[in-house]
Amino acid sequence: MSTNIIARKLETLQRKGSIRSVDVANVLQIRPETVSRWNQGRAFPQPDAERTLLDLEYVVDQLADLYEPDEARMWLFSRQKLLNGQIPLELIQQHRTDEVLQVIRQVLDGVHI
Repeated sequence: MSTNIIARKLETLQRKGSIRSVDVANVLQIRPETVSRWNQGRAFPQPDAERTLLDLEYVVDQLADLYEPDEARMWLFSRQKLLNGQIPLELIQQHRTDEVLQVIRQVLDGVHI
């Protein structure tokens, strides 16, 4: 049986960023059981949740070029100086992903966090 696309996205978050289903639920402000149903292919995210999930996966994919999965997770959950002390996951939750990506690009270009 092939894995559904949302399950693959969730697996990528786990593998590249040590982001667990409960973390996804917290970021999306939904119940962990909902994420479990997505993983099983029994339900699919609403458009707003899907957008945030896809943004999160993209950010984690970018961080994988810089950090090991546990380090990427820690970065996402920690206040960042280049984000004026804001927490990247909270910015992603607020649909301010471009601000997070700009900082990651700075790091990739040689500026340190």
